[in-house]
Amino acid sequence: MSKKSRVTDEEALSYHLEPTPGKLEINASTPMATQRDLSLAYSPGVAVPVQAIADNPATAYDYTTKGNMVAVISNGTAILGMGNLGALASKPVMEGKSVLFKRFADVNSIDLELDTEDPDEFINAVRLMGPSFGGINLEDIKAPECFIIEQRLREEMDIPVFHDDQHGTAVICAAGLLNALHLTGKKIEDCKIVLNGAGAAGIACVELIKAMGAKHDNCIACDTKGVIYQGRTEGMNQWKSAHAAKTTDRTLEEAMTGADVFLGVSAKGAVTQDMVKSMADNPVIFAMANPDPEITPEDAHEVRPDAIVATGRSDYPNQVNNVLCFPYLFRGALDIHARTINDAMKIACAEALAKLAREDVPDEVAVAYGQKLTFGRDYIIPTPFDPRLIYTIPPAVAQAGMDTAVSRKPIVDFDAYTVTLRSRMDPTASMLEGLHNRAKTKNARMIFAEGDDIRVLRAAVAYQRAGLGQALVVGREDDVRDKLMAAGLEDAYRELSIVNARNTEHLDSYRSFLYSRLQRKGYDAQDVHRLASRDRHVFSALMLAHGHGDGLITGATRKSAHVLELLNYALDVSPEDGAVGVTALLRNGRIVLIADTLVHEWPDEHTLADIAERGAATARSLGLEPRVAFVSFSTFGYPVSERAEKMHVATKVLDGRGVDFEYDGEMTVDVAMNLDVMANYPFCRLTGPANVLVVPARHSSSISVKLMQEMGGATVIGPILSGVDHPVQICSTTSTSNDILNMAVMAACNVG
Repeated sequence: MSKKSRVTDEEALSYHLEPTPGKLEINASTPMATQRDLSLAYSPGVAVPVQAIADNPATAYDYTTKGNMVAVISNGTAILGMGNLGALASKPVMEGKSVLFKRFADVNSIDLELDTEDPDEFINAVRLMGPSFGGINLEDIKAPECFIIEQRLREEMDIPVFHDDQHGTAVICAAGLLNALHLTGKKIEDCKIVLNGAGAAGIACVELIKAMGAKHDNCIACDTKGVIYQGRTEGMNQWKSAHAAKTTDRTLEEAMTGADVFLGVSAKGAVTQDMVKSMADNPVIFAMANPDPEITPEDAHEVRPDAIVATGRSDYPNQVNNVLCFPYLFRGALDIHARTINDAMKIACAEALAKLAREDVPDEVAVAYGQKLTFGRDYIIPTPFDPRLIYTIPPAVAQAGMDTAVSRKPIVDFDAYTVTLRSRMDPTASMLEGLHNRAKTKNARMIFAEGDDIRVLRAAVAYQRAGLGQALVVGREDDVRDKLMAAGLEDAYRELSIVNARNTEHLDSYRSFLYSRLQRKGYDAQDVHRLASRDRHVFSALMLAHGHGDGLITGATRKSAHVLELLNYALDVSPEDGAVGVTALLRNGRIVLIADTLVHEWPDEHTLADIAERGAATARSLGLEPRVAFVSFSTFGYPVSERAEKMHVATKVLDGRGVDFEYDGEMTVDVAMNLDVMANYPFCRLTGPANVLVVPARHSSSISVKLMQEMGGATVIGPILSGVDHPVQICSTTSTSNDILNMAVMAACNVG
């Protein structure tokens, strides 16, 4: 179970406010630099695809974004369990859903909030926008209007219309149920299934499991008035009536007796331990109420250790998370230009998810979650960050759509399709999420050396509230308190541990240790006292050296070279100690490490080989299989230059060391990273684009990183200090609080 994290109101508002309001932006995907570009993009060039689409509407999928564009639409009548707060208030949620589409399945999405509660007005507005999109994702619309709206739109539109609150939950629930029944040896057609909560999600769950073989009268649905039985008139509607069962049960408690499966989409505490006791052997309990389940796994297992329990929460095993469904379901539907998403496609999605959970879990996923995941009672549903989802689920959905004749563009080569899906993966987000999960398992005490900087304080607060570990802030109590109050984080002051020379009991041992290191380097006792008691970087390094913290973050307020010099008073982080700086650049789903960006000014060929080994080790600690390129302005000997020669010789040095990673050089950056250019050198030993670039000197690395950051918009993490005995990471003076948090996570995971 992962550690719980806490998000404050101030943090949530700041996230949505900075660096620009909201969570989305629109970027052009074609050149827009010249008058010719603009003439092609608009008039007169645009007239050609206009006529092509008028002649053959199917070509809209070829010449516009329609085929990879989903609209997320709501009227805000049922927002996140918060109720009817209106269309405008729903916009942050809909933007978030659009972000998830892009993040997990590379589906472009835009949010639309319709200010009406009239189903006819809503239906007409969406229907009229149909030509713009390849699919419609309905969200946060209250029942029973959501049933009316979805049914009508499915009938009137020729693109997929999918209400995720209903069907997304149903698909994940069905996937988990398939595996739970597999583990217990039960058949769905024989099971007594009890549903509590006959709203949109609950009815969708029952409908889907019936489509998968569950018998009508074996499915007992309950609402706030009790069992929905044949003959009941109170509180009924046509959707509930469709699931009225022949049963003598009248209450949830009665229905639970002898039940094999409980599905809950209702409210906290709706299920008691006595109800769980009365269930059949090996009961399956999906307590999916959010934010708190109908019964917690702890309470269920206390009375029924044989129970398989799933919830909607990420801090328990078996999370029913809709993000496992809707991005990939739409990905498959869009890729066949589907007219609709039908039951066959939803069942295919559920079955593919269930099958994936039964397969061996890749090491990269296990590393990301800090534990070995194996199919069983605590792992019946894949994790949201499993990289196999993108190339496993959409093909199954697409095949089902083709088999049921809702496809306008069948996929001919599924192997090639799988390759294209793999290319849509964004390894950067998975890498960061994996590191955060690893950090949670480490629960490291992180020393934040510069408690006089609000960015550092924000990062320290976020570190602790995210459940990553304990934040130890080096600073003066009154100064830290004032800065937190000014930032609206006054309550965080009581949560953080503020440490300084005045309140520590270890100052004498720190001074003694430091004196033993510096006494033959021209420092007397008074010098040592000033360093230990007045310089927070040295003080923080002494804390780490004595085991009074598990990792150290510094550098946000001083130049990295100066910080490194100060750390060397107490720690061995010099070039002679094997220290190397490795900077990670994240851009457009690609990760590239550049080394050395911190320590070595002008390395020779032997040091370059050392740097390559440290870069490869850092890549592996980030979950990457290293491919190292020694980069230069010369490629394999041309043009000839004395300055490029050492890059060539460095590969010979590695040849003699017998390292276990790919490397080659010297080569220009385009040869190293562009497979088409690399193909001009068939003897190159790299099997793919390089992800570790070893550069000739620190000045060239600095220029490269800054240029990518300013012109290319790359996210920069680092320099990551590698090859040292202590988990120390040095931020840059331009770091944001999020950058500092990422570096703290690196230190917690001992990356490098």
